[in-house]
Amino acid sequence: MPQFVSRERIAALLDSASQRRVAVVGDAMLDVYLHGDVDRISPEAPVPVVRVRERRHALGGAGNVAQNVRAVGAHCRLVAAVGDDMGGARLRSMLQEIEASVESLVTVDRPTTTKTRIVARSQQVVRVDEEEDADLGGGEVERLLEAVVQAVASADALVLEDYNKGVLVPRVIASAIQAARAKGIPIVVDPKYRNFFLYRGATIFKPNRRELEAALGAAVDLEHPKALPATFERLGVDNLLLTLGERGMMLIPSHGEIMHVATTAREVYDVVGAGDTVTAYLAVILASGGSPAEAAVIANYAAGIEVGKLGAATVSPQEVLDAFDAASAEAIDAGTR
Repeated sequence: MPQFVSRERIAALLDSASQRRVAVVGDAMLDVYLHGDVDRISPEAPVPVVRVRERRHALGGAGNVAQNVRAVGAHCRLVAAVGDDMGGARLRSMLQEIEASVESLVTVDRPTTTKTRIVARSQQVVRVDEEEDADLGGGEVERLLEAVVQAVASADALVLEDYNKGVLVPRVIASAIQAARAKGIPIVVDPKYRNFFLYRGATIFKPNRRELEAALGAAVDLEHPKALPATFERLGVDNLLLTLGERGMMLIPSHGEIMHVATTAREVYDVVGAGDTVTAYLAVILASGGSPAEAAVIANYAAGIEVGKLGAATVSPQEVLDAFDAASAEAIDAGTR
């Protein structure tokens, strides 16, 4: 993996995080985990009966990005839609617990997106989704637009986190990008298929390979990435950051040298939430004055740590520095053999 970023530089960028503010706009969700045991099959239908022993809540989607921004040490303001229900109240409370701003949460006439996973013997039995994912409209969009402008006005970076749940409609996307570009702050986009080509002006556009290929309707030849200029013309972004799972990431600038960042993960327990960790670190490092290449390298360290944890987890700056030290020690050891 490229080691052009020194430990001192990484430490300085992470230390600067506490002075930075990140606006996260997108689809927030509430994740509910019901853990239990299975001892019998239901007499009513051929399905297992799960006796619940534990209930756990977690922030999902844009909420998890906000949580990761806070874990790095930066301030965060989340612009999202929640319902006037128990899920919305719980999501709001959890954000307040991590000291993320909730003043830009917009209450809408639909349920809070909630995903309930029932787990027995470490295996997911079923997932139940409670949501409406049609685009928001009317007065709800007007309130989102107002919240976006206010959030960007005090931000040092903008994240657009799209899960196709109705918040990032074309008007919200355009307004957010226009406000961020007018202020001269970096924009990080984690896209989904519905509005894939509406993020012109983004600083870093971060799809995974499957999402990019689905949007383009063609396979992406990573062995010859210089064949991607036509993609940049369609996207209109400054940098394309392809996340490649166990192969790490590939940072492809619209102008400049392509950089492959190999994974630093030692053990992979769970990939859930790794993308949110990467998005948060990209935004915070760019907000702190880091380059896209520096942001990609540091975010890659964070991802390597996150996948070694169970569930959607956060990664602290000290863990990133420890990972850098471990990688450096291994490189020195390998060089002396």
